[in-house]
This record gives sequence, C-alpha cells and structure tokens, in this order.
Amino acid sequence: MESVAVSVAVEWTRNGEDFSDGRYSRVHRWLFDGGSEVVASSSPEIVPVPMSDAKAVDPEEAFTASLSSCHMLWFLSLAARGGYRVNRYRDNAVAQMGRREDGRLVMQTVRLRPEIEWAEPIPVPEVVAALHEAAHAECFLANSVKTVISIESR
Repeated sequence: MESVAVSVAVEWTRNGEDFSDGRYSRVHRWLFDGGSEVVASSSPEIVPVPMSDAKAVDPEEAFTASLSSCHMLWFLSLAARGGYRVNRYRDNAVAQMGRREDGRLVMQTVRLRPEIEWAEPIPVPEVVAALHEAAHAECFLANSVKTVISIESR
C-alpha cells in the first residue's frame, strides 16, 4: 500500500468563557471526512465536571477504541481469508494510564479482551491465538505506539 493521508478536523470554541482562569469547557467536536461527528471532551478523571463532559468521548477512550478497532478489522480479515466465519466480535478493551520514569503521564497498557462467536467450522484455540497474533502484527496503529498491548481472547 502506498502512503495514505488521513484528515480529521478538531473544533473548539470559547463561547464567552473567561479562559485565562482555566475554568473553560473542554468539550469539542471531532469532524470526520465521511460526515461523522463525535462530541469529545477531556476525561472527567483528568479535568473535573463541569469543565469536562462525562458523556463525551475522551482522547484516552478514543486511543483505546482505535487500537481495538484496528485489531478487530485485521482479525476479521484474516479469519475470513482462513475460511472461518465470525458471527459476532465484541471487545471490552481496558487501558491503564500511568507515569513514566520521567514523570510524564502516558497510556502504559491496553488490554484487548475480545469475545468471538463463530459459525461452523469453529477454529481450535491455537488457530484463534495465531489469528490474534497475526492481527496484532498487521495493525498499523499497534505498530505506531510504545504502549504495551496484550490480547486476552475469551
């Protein structure tokens, strides 16, 4: 594959808030080229409500969802190529933030915990593990980050 460009607009407005006191809303929008729009905000774990919106997607959740989604898409592709049929795939991914040795806050780990419902023929556990390993190796997002990513297939 040749180089692919990705474009996303991120938009925030002050809406008359003081701003310099630090008590401004962190709610903003992600605008995608296909027309989708996502309400985003800082995490209420990082910046308290009302300056954050707990209902909005925060960057840490989006990071985790992106890694999970990339893995799933590769997994489905590899399973289909292998002659297996997936009826349902659900991942309850969990990420852990923490501090590096230099004190900076980072996403330390992401645990992908996919639950897969198969149609016949159902692959043996060793094949499922190999599909996950191959999907992880192909996921360009996983290949782009230092975060430790583990897969706990169920």
